[in-house]
Amino acid sequence: MSEGGVSAIITTNGPPHGGVLVDLLVEPDRATDLSKRAAEWPSWRLTRRQRCDLELLGGGGFSPLRTFLGEADYSSVCETMRLAGGVLWPIPITLDLPDDLVTLSGPGSTLALRDTDDTLLAVLHITQAWRPDLAAEAATVFGTTDLAHPGAEYLLRHVHPWYVTGELEVLRLPAHPDFLPFRHTPAQVRAEFARRGWQRVVAFQTRNPLHRAHQELTLRAAREADAQLLIHPVVGVTKPGDIDHHIRVRCYQAILPHYPEGQVLLSLLPLAMRMGGPREALWHAIIRKNYGATHFIVGRDHAGPGLNSGGRPFYEPYAAQDLLRRHSHELGMGVMTFRRLVYVPEHAAYLPDDEAPAGARVLSISGTELRQRLAEGRDLPAWFTPPEIAAELRRSYPSMARRAAMTSPGPLAQPAGVGAGGADIDPGF
Repeated sequence: MSEGGVSAIITTNGPPHGGVLVDLLVEPDRATDLSKRAAEWPSWRLTRRQRCDLELLGGGGFSPLRTFLGEADYSSVCETMRLAGGVLWPIPITLDLPDDLVTLSGPGSTLALRDTDDTLLAVLHITQAWRPDLAAEAATVFGTTDLAHPGAEYLLRHVHPWYVTGELEVLRLPAHPDFLPFRHTPAQVRAEFARRGWQRVVAFQTRNPLHRAHQELTLRAAREADAQLLIHPVVGVTKPGDIDHHIRVRCYQAILPHYPEGQVLLSLLPLAMRMGGPREALWHAIIRKNYGATHFIVGRDHAGPGLNSGGRPFYEPYAAQDLLRRHSHELGMGVMTFRRLVYVPEHAAYLPDDEAPAGARVLSISGTELRQRLAEGRDLPAWFTPPEIAAELRRSYPSMARRAAMTSPGPLAQPAGVGAGGADIDPGF
């Protein structure tokens, strides 16, 4: 059973956060005009995180935001988890720029925002520029300036010194050459829910391959909420060391046949995670509300970044669940909270760790053990993962012996996305 169960809120596919689903894409004639004029304006090639943020701003995933935060909204979000007008919003969405570019394109100017190949994605008519206190941002948003925290490390080592805002006009969303059938805007997901007649939808956030524990958790959630399921993995920026999204998406495709037919939709989310723990969990729920979900699963240590420099977790394991419960009524979503699931052989089933019989043998596999098994060419047990997932992971991660043969002479090759700091296998996060 879920810890705390489903909130009492009964909802159907309701309005997005703030009441209106934002769409910043300009009309074709305006796009043509902006494209012609863009050659006159300074340009900025967006970073990977900025491209993700622009895509979710432009398509409405970050509703009610219509641009990168201005200073008043930024300060309010950092300090109170709310926009200056009072709307709940826990994570700053900012556009950072270097000194030399702000000198060329300060307030009153227009900046062309480009993809890595110089494709014009958007223009920003700048109205404000300021130098934020990045250490203070890290301390308030993440609760730490410890560089072992990926979000704090990014802020303190990689973010440029200026933030800018203004009117944002989006010509096109960033292009993705892979997995096009699974890439949808919030409007497209909502339209698909309507086409299928889904009025109650549980959203599941993940940055890991789905194994049997994840499958059991999502099936439990759908039964308890009497709802269909949106599997909504992040394929933008996740934690350093996470499994590459190409491998993960192939694993998601492989596990879909293990769900009841017609009861699940797989859609990919181009989000740049901050690994912000409780605040990020609240942000994830708001985003899924914009995509039309009526319920959201919050597991143990949601969006947790791991251990700090002293070897202790940055956040308490169930702090995200507590925060979501406190805001569930304002969100207008059913918040579903679960404890960690473990496999109990004598029952041949997964159970929450606090429901396992006293003295019973329980089994689980951490991310570290999973990587070690793959490196050593050892089998992945059927109780842990379906055979299709095991086969995909073995194809993607050849054993040490095979890698040595493939790469000798020289150091062992390592598949993209794998490192010693990879995430543990814990439901969805």
